[in-house]
Amino acid sequence: MARKDQQWWPEMIDASIGGWQGQRPIVVASGGRRPVMVDSGGQWLGLAAGGGQQWRMVADSGGNDGVFVVFASSLAFLTHLNTMKYFWILGIVSLLLAGCARGFDLNWTEVVYDGEVAVGGPPLFVPLTLIQSAAAKGAVCLDGSLPGYHLHRGFGYGANSWLVQLEGGGWCSDIRMCLYRKKTRRGSSYYMEKQLQFTGILSDKPEENPDFYNWNRVKIRYCDGASFLGEGYNMAAGLFFRGQRIWLAAMEDLMSKGMRDANQALLTGCSAGGLAAIHHCDGFHALFPASTKIKCLADAGMFLDAVDVAGRRTLRSFFGGLVNLQGVSRNLPRACTSHLNPTLCFFPQNVLSTVQTPLFLLNSAYDVWQLQESLASKAADPHGYWQDCNLNNAKCNTGQIQFLQGIHLLSIYAILNVHITPSCTNVSSIVGFRNQMLDCVEKFSLSSKNGLFINSCFAHCQSERQDTWFGNSSPAVSNKGIAKSVGDWYFDRSQVKIIDCPYPCDRTCHNLLWEFLRHPESSPRSGSSLLLKSGAFYCASGVLCRKFFIIFIPNAPFVMKRRKSDAGEALFNLRSRFSPAFFF
Repeated sequence: MARKDQQWWPEMIDASIGGWQGQRPIVVASGGRRPVMVDSGGQWLGLAAGGGQQWRMVADSGGNDGVFVVFASSLAFLTHLNTMKYFWILGIVSLLLAGCARGFDLNWTEVVYDGEVAVGGPPLFVPLTLIQSAAAKGAVCLDGSLPGYHLHRGFGYGANSWLVQLEGGGWCSDIRMCLYRKKTRRGSSYYMEKQLQFTGILSDKPEENPDFYNWNRVKIRYCDGASFLGEGYNMAAGLFFRGQRIWLAAMEDLMSKGMRDANQALLTGCSAGGLAAIHHCDGFHALFPASTKIKCLADAGMFLDAVDVAGRRTLRSFFGGLVNLQGVSRNLPRACTSHLNPTLCFFPQNVLSTVQTPLFLLNSAYDVWQLQESLASKAADPHGYWQDCNLNNAKCNTGQIQFLQGIHLLSIYAILNVHITPSCTNVSSIVGFRNQMLDCVEKFSLSSKNGLFINSCFAHCQSERQDTWFGNSSPAVSNKGIAKSVGDWYFDRSQVKIIDCPYPCDRTCHNLLWEFLRHPESSPRSGSSLLLKSGAFYCASGVLCRKFFIIFIPNAPFVMKRRKSDAGEALFNLRSRFSPAFFF
Protein backbone atom coordinates (compact mmCIF):
# COMPACT_ATOMS: atom_id res chain seq x y z
CA MET A 1 0.00 0.00 0.00
CA ALA A 2 1.27 3.46 -0.86
CA ARG A 3 2.06 5.59 2.13
CA LYS A 4 1.34 9.28 2.49
CA ASP A 5 4.41 11.42 2.80
CA GLN A 6 5.73 14.89 2.10
CA GLN A 7 9.36 15.65 1.43
CA TRP A 8 10.15 19.19 0.38
CA TRP A 9 13.37 20.72 -0.83
CA PRO A 10 15.35 22.87 -0.75
CA GLU A 11 15.77 23.46 2.96
CA MET A 12 16.04 27.16 2.21
CA ILE A 13 15.95 29.33 -0.87
CA ASP A 14 17.51 32.78 -0.73
CA ALA A 15 16.52 35.10 -3.54
CA SER A 16 16.98 38.72 -4.42
CA ILE A 17 16.94 41.03 -7.41
CA GLY A 18 20.48 40.87 -8.67
CA GLY A 19 20.12 43.26 -11.59
CA TRP A 20 17.91 44.24 -14.47
CA GLN A 21 17.59 43.14 -18.06
CA GLY A 22 15.84 46.13 -19.55
CA GLN A 23 12.72 46.45 -17.40
CA ARG A 24 12.83 42.82 -16.29
CA PRO A 25 14.42 42.03 -12.91
CA ILE A 26 16.94 39.21 -12.70
CA VAL A 27 16.11 37.02 -9.71
CA VAL A 28 19.19 35.43 -8.18
CA ALA A 29 18.42 32.33 -6.11
CA SER A 30 20.54 29.86 -4.19
CA GLY A 31 19.84 26.42 -2.81
CA GLY A 32 18.51 23.18 -4.19
CA ARG A 33 18.69 21.70 -7.66
CA ARG A 34 18.31 23.55 -10.92
CA PRO A 35 14.85 25.18 -10.88
CA VAL A 36 12.36 24.84 -13.70
CA MET A 37 10.94 28.15 -14.92
CA VAL A 38 7.19 28.24 -15.45
CA ASP A 39 5.18 31.32 -16.41
CA SER A 40 1.95 32.61 -14.88
CA GLY A 41 -0.13 30.29 -17.03
CA GLY A 42 1.86 27.30 -15.81
CA GLN A 43 3.74 27.04 -19.07
CA TRP A 44 7.24 25.60 -19.41
CA LEU A 45 9.86 28.26 -20.08
CA GLY A 46 13.00 26.21 -19.59
CA LEU A 47 15.65 25.71 -16.94
CA ALA A 48 17.16 28.48 -14.88
CA ALA A 49 20.71 29.40 -15.81
CA GLY A 50 23.61 28.79 -13.47
CA GLY A 51 25.47 26.01 -11.80
CA GLY A 52 26.17 24.56 -8.40
CA GLN A 53 23.56 26.13 -6.18
CA GLN A 54 23.40 29.55 -7.82
CA TRP A 55 20.57 30.25 -10.25
CA ARG A 56 19.61 33.29 -12.31
CA MET A 57 16.09 33.77 -13.63
CA VAL A 58 14.75 36.75 -15.56
CA ALA A 59 11.26 37.64 -14.31
CA ASP A 60 8.95 39.76 -16.44
CA SER A 61 7.35 42.31 -14.11
CA GLY A 62 5.67 44.31 -16.83
CA GLY A 63 7.88 47.30 -16.13
CA ASN A 64 6.53 47.86 -12.62
CA ASP A 65 8.50 48.57 -9.47
CA GLY A 66 8.65 45.06 -8.11
CA VAL A 67 7.90 41.47 -8.96
CA PHE A 68 5.81 38.58 -7.69
CA VAL A 69 7.70 35.31 -7.56
CA VAL A 70 6.12 31.91 -7.01
CA PHE A 71 8.16 28.94 -5.89
CA ALA A 72 6.37 25.61 -6.16
CA SER A 73 7.80 22.33 -4.99
CA SER A 74 5.94 19.28 -6.28
CA LEU A 75 6.02 15.62 -5.51
CA ALA A 76 4.49 12.97 -7.74
CA PHE A 77 3.91 9.60 -6.12
CA LEU A 78 4.05 6.63 -8.47
CA THR A 79 3.54 3.20 -6.99
CA HIS A 80 4.71 0.01 -8.67
CA LEU A 81 4.67 -2.88 -6.22
CA ASN A 82 6.75 -1.54 -3.32
CA THR A 83 8.67 1.04 -5.36
CA MET A 84 8.10 4.78 -5.27
CA LYS A 85 9.61 7.18 -7.74
CA TYR A 86 9.82 10.86 -6.95
CA PHE A 87 9.59 13.64 -9.53
CA TRP A 88 10.42 17.17 -8.43
CA ILE A 89 9.48 20.43 -10.03
CA LEU A 90 10.55 23.81 -8.73
CA GLY A 91 8.83 26.52 -10.78
CA ILE A 92 9.23 30.23 -10.76
CA VAL A 93 6.33 32.31 -11.97
CA SER A 94 6.52 36.06 -12.36
CA LEU A 95 3.22 37.84 -11.97
CA LEU A 96 2.40 41.42 -12.80
CA LEU A 97 2.32 44.02 -10.05
CA ALA A 98 -0.79 46.01 -9.49
CA GLY A 99 0.77 49.03 -7.89
CA CYS A 100 -0.92 51.20 -10.48
CA ALA A 101 -4.31 49.70 -9.81
CA ARG A 102 -4.96 50.80 -6.24
CA GLY A 103 -8.53 51.01 -5.12
CA PHE A 104 -11.40 48.75 -6.00
CA ASP A 105 -9.95 45.33 -6.70
CA LEU A 106 -12.57 43.56 -8.80
CA ASN A 107 -10.35 43.72 -11.84
CA TRP A 108 -8.67 40.33 -12.18
CA THR A 109 -9.42 36.65 -12.11
CA GLU A 110 -6.94 34.17 -13.47
CA VAL A 111 -5.59 30.72 -12.84
CA VAL A 112 -2.03 31.07 -11.64
CA TYR A 113 -1.22 27.42 -12.27
CA ASP A 114 -4.06 25.76 -14.10
CA GLY A 115 -3.35 22.06 -14.02
CA GLU A 116 -1.25 19.21 -12.80
CA VAL A 117 1.89 18.11 -14.53
CA ALA A 118 0.74 14.94 -16.23
CA VAL A 119 2.34 11.87 -14.71
CA GLY A 120 1.09 9.62 -17.52
CA GLY A 121 2.64 11.57 -20.38
CA PRO A 122 4.23 14.83 -21.48
CA PRO A 123 2.20 18.03 -21.01
CA LEU A 124 0.60 19.60 -24.06
CA PHE A 125 1.71 23.12 -24.95
CA VAL A 126 -0.19 24.94 -27.67
CA PRO A 127 1.20 28.02 -29.48
CA LEU A 128 -0.53 31.37 -29.73
CA THR A 129 -2.11 32.31 -33.07
CA LEU A 130 -2.77 35.99 -33.68
CA ILE A 131 -5.82 36.86 -35.77
CA GLN A 132 -4.22 38.82 -38.60
CA SER A 133 -7.54 39.85 -40.15
CA ALA A 134 -8.78 41.42 -36.91
CA ALA A 135 -7.09 44.81 -37.29
CA ALA A 136 -9.06 45.72 -40.42
CA LYS A 137 -12.26 45.05 -38.47
CA GLY A 138 -11.17 47.12 -35.49
CA ALA A 139 -11.23 43.92 -33.43
CA VAL A 140 -8.29 44.72 -31.18
CA CYS A 141 -7.24 44.41 -27.55
CA LEU A 142 -7.39 47.31 -25.12
CA ASP A 143 -4.05 48.63 -26.37
CA GLY A 144 -4.84 48.15 -30.07
CA SER A 145 -2.84 44.93 -30.48
CA LEU A 146 -4.15 41.86 -32.30
CA PRO A 147 -6.27 39.32 -30.42
CA GLY A 148 -5.41 35.65 -30.54
CA TYR A 149 -6.20 32.06 -29.63
CA HIS A 150 -4.55 28.69 -29.07
CA LEU A 151 -5.80 25.86 -31.30
CA HIS A 152 -4.96 22.17 -30.97
CA ARG A 153 -6.35 20.10 -33.82
CA GLY A 154 -8.66 17.18 -33.23
CA PHE A 155 -8.02 13.68 -34.50
CA GLY A 156 -9.77 10.40 -35.13
CA TYR A 157 -13.52 10.48 -34.67
CA GLY A 158 -13.17 13.93 -33.01
CA ALA A 159 -11.67 15.60 -36.10
CA ASN A 160 -14.97 17.36 -36.93
CA SER A 161 -15.89 18.24 -33.34
CA TRP A 162 -15.00 21.61 -31.84
CA LEU A 163 -14.64 22.87 -28.25
CA VAL A 164 -14.17 26.63 -27.95
CA GLN A 165 -13.17 28.03 -24.58
CA LEU A 166 -13.38 31.74 -23.73
CA GLU A 167 -10.61 32.72 -21.36
CA GLY A 168 -11.52 34.41 -18.09
CA GLY A 169 -9.67 37.18 -16.34
CA GLY A 170 -11.91 39.69 -14.59
CA TRP A 171 -12.92 43.08 -15.92
CA CYS A 172 -11.94 46.75 -15.87
CA SER A 173 -14.67 49.25 -15.04
CA ASP A 174 -12.88 52.59 -15.13
CA ILE A 175 -10.14 54.29 -17.12
CA ARG A 176 -7.49 53.80 -14.44
CA MET A 177 -8.00 50.04 -14.25
CA CYS A 178 -8.16 49.66 -18.02
CA LEU A 179 -4.94 51.66 -18.45
CA TYR A 180 -3.21 49.27 -16.08
CA ARG A 181 -4.78 46.26 -17.72
CA LYS A 182 -3.68 47.20 -21.23
CA LYS A 183 -0.08 46.72 -20.14
CA THR A 184 -0.73 43.12 -19.17
CA ARG A 185 -1.67 39.92 -21.00
CA ARG A 186 -5.30 40.69 -20.15
CA GLY A 187 -5.21 43.78 -22.32
CA SER A 188 -2.50 43.24 -24.90
CA SER A 189 -1.25 40.35 -27.01
CA TYR A 190 2.27 41.75 -26.62
CA TYR A 191 2.25 40.38 -23.06
CA MET A 192 0.50 37.08 -23.76
CA GLU A 193 2.27 33.76 -23.32
CA LYS A 194 3.49 32.35 -26.60
CA GLN A 195 2.35 28.92 -25.49
CA LEU A 196 -0.29 27.67 -23.07
CA GLN A 197 -0.60 24.29 -21.43
CA PHE A 198 -3.90 22.57 -22.15
CA THR A 199 -5.28 20.71 -19.14
CA GLY A 200 -8.66 19.70 -17.80
CA ILE A 201 -11.36 20.04 -20.44
CA LEU A 202 -8.65 21.07 -22.95
CA SER A 203 -6.42 18.04 -22.36
CA ASP A 204 -5.57 15.73 -25.27
CA LYS A 205 -5.33 12.64 -23.06
CA PRO A 206 -8.31 10.28 -22.71
CA GLU A 207 -7.30 9.48 -19.12
CA GLU A 208 -7.62 13.19 -18.29
CA ASN A 209 -10.47 14.26 -20.57
CA PRO A 210 -12.40 11.19 -21.70
CA ASP A 211 -15.13 12.83 -23.79
CA PHE A 212 -13.38 15.75 -25.51
CA TYR A 213 -9.70 14.79 -25.68
CA ASN A 214 -9.63 14.30 -29.46
CA TRP A 215 -11.79 17.28 -30.43
CA ASN A 216 -10.46 20.47 -32.00
CA ARG A 217 -9.89 22.47 -28.80
CA VAL A 218 -9.49 26.25 -28.82
CA LYS A 219 -8.75 28.76 -26.09
CA ILE A 220 -9.59 32.32 -27.14
CA ARG A 221 -7.48 34.83 -25.25
CA TYR A 222 -9.23 37.53 -23.25
CA CYS A 223 -7.88 41.06 -23.74
CA ASP A 224 -10.87 43.42 -23.71
CA GLY A 225 -11.92 43.50 -20.06
CA ALA A 226 -15.70 43.21 -20.66
CA SER A 227 -16.33 39.49 -21.25
CA PHE A 228 -16.12 39.88 -25.06
CA LEU A 229 -19.09 42.29 -25.02
CA GLY A 230 -17.69 45.83 -25.24
CA GLU A 231 -18.01 48.28 -28.11
CA GLY A 232 -16.37 51.68 -27.90
CA TYR A 233 -13.16 53.71 -27.92
CA ASN A 234 -11.69 56.27 -25.53
CA MET A 235 -9.45 58.52 -27.59
CA ALA A 236 -8.00 60.45 -24.66
CA ALA A 237 -6.83 57.27 -22.91
CA GLY A 238 -6.07 55.32 -26.07
CA LEU A 239 -8.31 52.45 -24.98
CA PHE A 240 -10.12 50.18 -27.41
CA PHE A 241 -13.26 48.56 -26.02
CA ARG A 242 -13.79 45.99 -28.75
CA GLY A 243 -14.76 42.75 -27.02
CA GLN A 244 -17.73 42.07 -29.28
CA ARG A 245 -15.62 42.60 -32.40
CA ILE A 246 -12.93 40.27 -31.02
CA TRP A 247 -15.57 37.60 -30.51
CA LEU A 248 -16.82 37.97 -34.08
CA ALA A 249 -13.32 38.07 -35.58
CA ALA A 250 -12.30 34.94 -33.68
CA MET A 251 -15.41 33.11 -34.82
CA GLU A 252 -14.85 34.11 -38.45
CA ASP A 253 -11.22 32.98 -38.32
CA LEU A 254 -12.07 29.63 -36.75
CA MET A 255 -14.89 29.02 -39.21
CA SER A 256 -12.39 29.50 -42.02
CA LYS A 257 -10.12 26.91 -40.40
CA GLY A 258 -12.67 24.14 -40.46
CA MET A 259 -15.14 24.93 -37.68
CA ARG A 260 -17.89 25.59 -40.24
CA ASP A 261 -17.80 21.87 -41.06
CA ALA A 262 -18.27 20.79 -37.44
CA ASN A 263 -20.84 18.14 -36.74
CA GLN A 264 -20.90 19.10 -33.06
CA ALA A 265 -19.47 21.93 -30.96
CA LEU A 266 -19.32 23.13 -27.38
CA LEU A 267 -18.77 26.74 -26.28
CA THR A 268 -17.34 27.03 -22.79
CA GLY A 269 -15.56 29.48 -20.53
CA CYS A 270 -14.47 30.02 -16.95
CA SER A 271 -15.20 32.98 -14.65
CA ALA A 272 -15.46 36.11 -16.81
CA GLY A 273 -15.23 33.68 -19.73
CA GLY A 274 -18.08 31.66 -18.24
CA LEU A 275 -20.23 34.77 -18.11
CA ALA A 276 -19.26 35.43 -21.74
CA ALA A 277 -20.23 31.88 -22.71
CA ILE A 278 -23.75 32.51 -21.41
CA HIS A 279 -24.11 35.81 -23.28
CA HIS A 280 -22.66 34.46 -26.54
CA CYS A 281 -24.28 31.03 -26.42
CA ASP A 282 -27.11 31.74 -28.86
CA GLY A 283 -24.81 33.74 -31.13
CA PHE A 284 -22.46 30.77 -31.28
CA HIS A 285 -25.35 28.49 -32.14
CA ALA A 286 -26.46 30.82 -34.94
CA LEU A 287 -23.14 30.32 -36.75
CA PHE A 288 -23.96 26.71 -37.62
CA PRO A 289 -26.63 24.94 -39.64
CA ALA A 290 -29.55 23.43 -37.74
CA SER A 291 -28.10 19.95 -38.18
CA THR A 292 -25.01 20.76 -36.06
CA LYS A 293 -25.24 19.83 -32.40
CA ILE A 294 -24.42 22.96 -30.34
CA LYS A 295 -24.35 23.32 -26.58
CA CYS A 296 -22.69 25.67 -24.07
CA LEU A 297 -20.96 25.24 -20.70
CA ALA A 298 -20.48 28.08 -18.21
CA ASP A 299 -17.96 27.36 -15.45
CA ALA A 300 -18.02 29.73 -12.45
CA GLY A 301 -19.91 32.24 -14.57
CA MET A 302 -22.95 32.70 -12.30
CA PHE A 303 -22.01 36.05 -10.79
CA LEU A 304 -24.93 37.01 -8.58
CA ASP A 305 -26.38 40.42 -7.88
CA ALA A 306 -25.97 39.70 -4.19
CA VAL A 307 -26.17 41.80 -1.04
CA ASP A 308 -22.80 42.04 0.73
CA VAL A 309 -22.05 41.92 4.45
CA ALA A 310 -22.52 45.68 4.68
CA GLY A 311 -25.95 45.54 3.07
CA ARG A 312 -24.76 46.96 -0.25
CA ARG A 313 -24.48 45.52 -3.77
CA THR A 314 -20.76 45.74 -4.47
CA LEU A 315 -20.82 43.81 -7.72
CA ARG A 316 -23.79 45.73 -9.13
CA SER A 317 -21.91 48.98 -8.65
CA PHE A 318 -18.82 47.57 -10.33
CA PHE A 319 -20.71 46.11 -13.28
CA GLY A 320 -22.51 49.45 -13.69
CA GLY A 321 -19.20 51.20 -14.31
CA LEU A 322 -18.12 48.44 -16.69
CA VAL A 323 -21.32 48.48 -18.77
CA ASN A 324 -21.28 52.27 -19.12
CA LEU A 325 -17.56 52.62 -19.83
CA GLN A 326 -17.27 49.89 -22.43
CA GLY A 327 -20.59 50.31 -24.23
CA VAL A 328 -21.76 46.83 -23.31
CA SER A 329 -25.48 47.58 -23.31
CA ARG A 330 -25.82 47.41 -27.12
CA ASN A 331 -24.63 43.79 -27.05
CA LEU A 332 -26.91 42.57 -24.27
CA PRO A 333 -30.12 40.67 -25.13
CA ARG A 334 -32.99 42.95 -26.04
CA ALA A 335 -35.36 40.57 -24.27
CA CYS A 336 -33.70 41.67 -21.03
CA THR A 337 -32.83 45.34 -21.64
CA SER A 338 -36.39 46.04 -22.77
CA HIS A 339 -37.52 45.82 -19.16
CA LEU A 340 -34.38 45.92 -17.01
CA ASN A 341 -31.46 48.29 -16.60
CA PRO A 342 -28.52 47.17 -18.81
CA THR A 343 -26.35 46.68 -15.72
CA LEU A 344 -28.79 44.09 -14.39
CA CYS A 345 -28.77 42.40 -17.79
CA PHE A 346 -25.02 41.85 -17.52
CA PHE A 347 -25.74 39.51 -14.58
CA PRO A 348 -26.32 35.95 -15.87
CA GLN A 349 -29.25 35.41 -13.51
CA ASN A 350 -31.30 37.90 -15.54
CA VAL A 351 -30.53 36.49 -18.99
CA LEU A 352 -30.71 32.73 -18.39
CA SER A 353 -34.35 32.72 -19.44
CA THR A 354 -33.43 34.29 -22.81
CA VAL A 355 -30.88 31.59 -23.77
CA GLN A 356 -32.43 29.15 -26.22
CA THR A 357 -29.39 26.93 -26.76
CA PRO A 358 -28.83 24.00 -24.34
CA LEU A 359 -26.68 25.31 -21.48
CA PHE A 360 -24.85 23.62 -18.60
CA LEU A 361 -24.05 25.59 -15.43
CA LEU A 362 -21.04 24.40 -13.44
CA ASN A 363 -20.65 26.43 -10.27
CA SER A 364 -19.85 26.33 -6.61
CA ALA A 365 -22.57 27.38 -4.20
CA TYR A 366 -19.77 28.98 -2.17
CA ASP A 367 -17.82 30.59 -5.00
CA VAL A 368 -14.67 31.93 -3.36
CA TRP A 369 -14.25 34.76 -5.84
CA GLN A 370 -17.68 36.11 -5.01
CA LEU A 371 -17.18 35.52 -1.29
CA GLN A 372 -13.96 37.48 -1.20
CA GLU A 373 -14.72 40.22 -3.72
CA SER A 374 -18.49 40.66 -3.73
CA LEU A 375 -19.91 39.44 -0.43
CA ALA A 376 -17.10 40.20 2.03
CA SER A 377 -14.67 42.51 0.26
CA LYS A 378 -12.34 44.80 2.15
CA ALA A 379 -14.65 47.73 1.43
CA ALA A 380 -17.65 45.88 2.90
CA ASP A 381 -15.63 44.47 5.80
CA PRO A 382 -13.15 47.22 6.79
CA HIS A 383 -12.52 45.76 10.24
CA GLY A 384 -11.56 42.33 8.93
CA TYR A 385 -14.33 40.35 10.59
CA TRP A 386 -14.47 38.08 7.53
CA GLN A 387 -10.74 37.87 6.88
CA ASP A 388 -10.14 34.42 8.38
CA CYS A 389 -13.26 33.02 6.75
CA ASN A 390 -12.17 34.47 3.39
CA LEU A 391 -8.80 32.76 3.60
CA ASN A 392 -9.93 29.41 4.98
CA ASN A 393 -13.49 28.11 4.93
CA ALA A 394 -12.75 25.97 8.00
CA LYS A 395 -12.38 29.21 9.99
CA CYS A 396 -15.85 30.53 9.12
CA ASN A 397 -17.96 30.79 12.25
CA THR A 398 -21.58 29.72 12.56
CA GLY A 399 -22.92 33.17 11.78
CA GLN A 400 -20.81 33.47 8.65
CA ILE A 401 -21.87 30.07 7.36
CA GLN A 402 -25.48 31.04 8.05
CA PHE A 403 -24.97 34.23 6.02
CA LEU A 404 -23.59 32.20 3.13
CA GLN A 405 -26.34 29.58 3.30
CA GLY A 406 -29.23 31.65 4.58
CA ILE A 407 -32.87 30.76 4.96
CA HIS A 408 -34.60 29.62 1.81
CA LEU A 409 -37.15 32.06 0.40
CA LEU A 410 -39.94 29.49 0.51
CA SER A 411 -39.32 29.06 4.24
CA ILE A 412 -39.55 32.82 4.75
CA TYR A 413 -42.79 33.01 2.78
CA ALA A 414 -44.23 30.08 4.76
CA ILE A 415 -43.41 31.79 8.06
CA LEU A 416 -45.02 35.02 6.87
CA ASN A 417 -47.93 33.09 5.33
CA VAL A 418 -47.27 34.86 2.04
CA HIS A 419 -47.72 33.13 -1.30
CA ILE A 420 -45.14 34.56 -3.72
CA THR A 421 -43.11 32.95 -6.47
CA PRO A 422 -39.43 33.21 -5.48
CA SER A 423 -37.26 35.68 -7.38
CA CYS A 424 -33.48 35.61 -7.25
CA THR A 425 -33.13 39.35 -7.98
CA ASN A 426 -34.79 41.25 -5.16
CA VAL A 427 -33.49 39.45 -2.11
CA SER A 428 -31.95 40.45 1.20
CA SER A 429 -28.89 39.08 2.91
CA ILE A 430 -31.02 36.79 5.07
CA VAL A 431 -31.64 34.61 2.03
CA GLY A 432 -27.96 33.69 1.79
CA PHE A 433 -25.68 33.30 -1.20
CA ARG A 434 -26.23 29.57 -1.69
CA ASN A 435 -29.99 29.81 -1.54
CA GLN A 436 -30.01 32.82 -3.85
CA MET A 437 -28.06 30.83 -6.42
CA LEU A 438 -30.44 27.88 -6.12
CA ASP A 439 -33.40 30.21 -6.58
CA CYS A 440 -31.75 31.74 -9.65
CA VAL A 441 -31.30 28.39 -11.37
CA GLU A 442 -34.59 26.81 -10.29
CA LYS A 443 -36.57 27.74 -13.41
CA PHE A 444 -33.52 27.16 -15.63
CA SER A 445 -33.18 23.61 -14.32
CA LEU A 446 -36.74 22.69 -15.27
CA SER A 447 -35.86 22.58 -18.97
CA SER A 448 -34.81 19.12 -20.09
CA LYS A 449 -32.21 20.57 -22.47
CA ASN A 450 -30.23 22.27 -19.68
CA GLY A 451 -27.73 20.78 -17.24
CA LEU A 452 -26.57 21.68 -13.77
CA PHE A 453 -23.73 20.79 -11.40
CA ILE A 454 -23.60 22.96 -8.28
CA ASN A 455 -21.35 21.63 -5.55
CA SER A 456 -20.67 22.91 -2.06
CA CYS A 457 -16.96 23.56 -2.44
CA PHE A 458 -15.14 26.79 -1.74
CA ALA A 459 -13.84 26.89 -5.30
CA HIS A 460 -13.78 28.89 -8.52
CA CYS A 461 -13.32 27.42 -12.01
CA GLN A 462 -13.36 23.63 -11.94
CA SER A 463 -13.22 22.61 -15.61
CA GLU A 464 -9.77 24.01 -16.44
CA ARG A 465 -7.88 22.40 -13.58
CA GLN A 466 -7.04 18.74 -13.99
CA ASP A 467 -7.46 17.96 -10.31
CA THR A 468 -11.07 19.16 -10.29
CA TRP A 469 -12.10 18.23 -13.85
CA PHE A 470 -11.22 14.53 -13.92
CA GLY A 471 -9.11 12.43 -11.58
CA ASN A 472 -9.23 9.81 -8.89
CA SER A 473 -9.83 12.40 -6.17
CA SER A 474 -11.83 14.95 -8.16
CA PRO A 475 -14.92 16.56 -6.60
CA ALA A 476 -18.08 14.48 -6.97
CA VAL A 477 -21.69 14.55 -5.90
CA SER A 478 -23.29 11.14 -5.32
CA ASN A 479 -20.12 9.59 -6.78
CA LYS A 480 -20.52 11.50 -10.05
CA GLY A 481 -17.68 13.83 -11.02
CA ILE A 482 -17.68 16.99 -13.10
CA ALA A 483 -16.27 15.61 -16.37
CA LYS A 484 -18.69 12.66 -16.28
CA SER A 485 -21.62 14.97 -15.58
CA VAL A 486 -20.77 17.34 -18.44
CA GLY A 487 -20.18 14.43 -20.84
CA ASP A 488 -23.43 12.67 -19.93
CA TRP A 489 -25.34 15.90 -20.51
CA TYR A 490 -23.65 16.84 -23.76
CA PHE A 491 -24.00 13.41 -25.37
CA ASP A 492 -27.54 12.95 -24.02
CA ARG A 493 -26.56 9.86 -22.04
CA SER A 494 -28.64 11.14 -19.16
CA GLN A 495 -30.14 14.30 -17.74
CA VAL A 496 -27.86 15.98 -15.23
CA LYS A 497 -29.39 18.23 -12.57
CA ILE A 498 -26.99 17.90 -9.65
CA ILE A 499 -27.18 20.10 -6.56
CA ASP A 500 -24.93 19.28 -3.63
CA CYS A 501 -26.00 19.20 0.00
CA PRO A 502 -25.09 22.31 2.07
CA TYR A 503 -21.57 22.83 3.39
CA PRO A 504 -19.79 21.03 5.02
CA CYS A 505 -21.24 17.69 3.95
CA ASP A 506 -19.15 17.25 0.75
CA ARG A 507 -15.84 15.56 1.57
CA THR A 508 -14.61 15.45 -2.03
CA CYS A 509 -14.05 19.20 -2.38
CA HIS A 510 -10.77 20.78 -3.39
CA ASN A 511 -11.27 23.93 -1.34
CA LEU A 512 -9.01 26.91 -1.98
CA LEU A 513 -7.23 28.16 1.13
CA TRP A 514 -4.72 30.92 1.82
CA GLU A 515 -2.50 31.72 4.76
CA PHE A 516 -0.52 34.95 5.12
CA LEU A 517 2.73 35.13 7.02
CA ARG A 518 4.61 38.33 7.78
CA HIS A 519 8.21 37.42 8.32
CA PRO A 520 10.52 40.46 8.64
CA GLU A 521 12.36 38.50 11.31
CA SER A 522 13.24 35.64 8.96
CA SER A 523 16.31 37.41 7.68
CA PRO A 524 18.03 40.75 8.22
CA ARG A 525 17.74 41.14 4.43
CA SER A 526 14.05 40.30 4.12
CA GLY A 527 12.75 43.83 4.71
CA SER A 528 8.97 44.14 4.62
CA SER A 529 8.29 41.45 2.06
CA LEU A 530 5.24 39.25 2.44
CA LEU A 531 4.95 35.51 2.15
CA LEU A 532 1.71 33.91 0.99
CA LYS A 533 1.50 30.18 1.61
CA SER A 534 -1.22 27.81 0.51
CA GLY A 535 -2.58 25.52 3.17
CA ALA A 536 -2.99 21.75 3.34
CA PHE A 537 -2.13 19.06 0.82
CA TYR A 538 -3.41 15.68 -0.20
CA CYS A 539 -0.92 13.06 -1.38
CA ALA A 540 -1.78 9.53 -2.44
CA SER A 541 -0.80 6.94 -4.99
CA GLY A 542 -0.84 8.39 -8.50
CA VAL A 543 -1.67 11.93 -7.33
CA LEU A 544 0.58 14.90 -7.90
CA CYS A 545 1.03 16.92 -4.74
CA ARG A 546 2.02 20.52 -4.92
CA LYS A 547 2.99 23.27 -2.51
CA PHE A 548 3.10 26.93 -3.58
CA PHE A 549 4.65 30.05 -2.16
CA ILE A 550 4.23 33.62 -3.35
CA ILE A 551 6.58 36.37 -2.26
CA PHE A 552 6.27 40.05 -3.07
CA ILE A 553 9.57 41.86 -3.57
CA PRO A 554 9.23 45.65 -3.30
CA ASN A 555 12.70 46.18 -4.80
CA ALA A 556 14.13 44.36 -1.80
CA PRO A 557 15.58 40.89 -1.22
CA PHE A 558 13.60 38.22 0.56
CA VAL A 559 14.00 34.80 2.12
CA MET A 560 11.71 31.80 1.91
CA LYS A 561 12.07 28.85 4.25
CA ARG A 562 10.71 25.37 3.82
CA ARG A 563 7.48 24.66 5.61
CA LYS A 564 6.00 21.20 5.95
CA SER A 565 2.33 20.41 5.64
CA ASP A 566 0.08 17.70 6.99
CA ALA A 567 -2.01 15.64 4.62
CA GLY A 568 -5.21 17.37 3.65
CA GLU A 569 -6.91 18.61 0.54
CA ALA A 570 -5.18 19.25 -2.77
CA LEU A 571 -4.47 22.93 -3.26
CA PHE A 572 -3.24 24.34 -6.51
CA ASN A 573 -4.24 28.01 -6.81
CA LEU A 574 -3.13 31.04 -4.89
CA ARG A 575 -4.24 34.58 -4.54
CA SER A 576 -2.43 37.75 -3.48
CA ARG A 577 -4.48 40.02 -1.23
CA PHE A 578 -1.76 42.46 -0.33
CA SER A 579 -2.30 44.41 -3.54
CA PRO A 580 -5.44 45.52 -5.39
CA ALA A 581 -4.90 42.98 -8.14
CA PHE A 582 -5.72 39.38 -7.40
CA PHE A 583 -5.20 36.16 -9.27
CA PHE A 584 -7.40 33.10 -9.70
